[in-house]
Amino acid sequence: MAQELTWRKAIEKTLSEAPGAIHYADLAKKIIADGLRENPGATPASTVSAHLTTAIKEEGAACPFQRIGHGLYIWKKKVGASQQLETDTISQEPEPDEEQYDLISSFGMFWQRDSVEWSSNPKILGMQQIGAAAVDFTKQIGIYLLYDGREVIYVGRATERPLGKRLYEHTMDRLTTRWDRFSWFGVLPVSEKGELGILTETFESSKFLPALEAILIEALEPRQNRRRGDDLAEAEYFQSVDPEIQKKIVKKAVESVMNKL
Repeated sequence: MAQELTWRKAIEKTLSEAPGAIHYADLAKKIIADGLRENPGATPASTVSAHLTTAIKEEGAACPFQRIGHGLYIWKKKVGASQQLETDTISQEPEPDEEQYDLISSFGMFWQRDSVEWSSNPKILGMQQIGAAAVDFTKQIGIYLLYDGREVIYVGRATERPLGKRLYEHTMDRLTTRWDRFSWFGVLPVSEKGELGILTETFESSKFLPALEAILIEALEPRQNRRRGDDLAEAEYFQSVDPEIQKKIVKKAVESVMNKL
């Protein structure tokens, strides 16, 4: 495995060796795949995005990175003269919708009910990318949806009782036999160590409508709307199966083999 580098050195090495522009989320995946960061933390895409944005802002013309599009970065020395002319008018400051929404710190889409070991304190586990540390969203607060197949059958909020508690309640109430998947949108920030932070006391009013629009488009997937994947790329997490479920699967497989002997 290659020697572990700092995030800055890993970004420089990967971006300088890339054949062209690359999205920051793909840049993070490449860094992890190449073993440049043995411990990428829980938010590698967010971390890479933050390093790129900060470097461009603080170093100006001396920065080796250049943003040439929505979430796209390139090693500045690889920008040709014609491309330079095209990108001269692109501000190096991030566009408002390119940053992670303050209101939506994390979300998960169409997670499987059966991948959670349900109890009064379940583990709602997710990873931002393959190789990243898992985050437990049991204590997350926000909005959630329950599905029967692909049909939304219930929309709820997890506030006084957080996400894990609310979902657990739905395994025992009138909806218990009616849902098999769930999506959720959380507002508590996630640290690089995978810890949930505290709720921000105030939010900019200009953030509410974009966040509401993004939630509706992601959740309902209207056919005439493009999904806002690029805008929310840093905030999406993919489900990780509860280790207790995996243990049960292995145990069942072993028992099945033993019964056939």
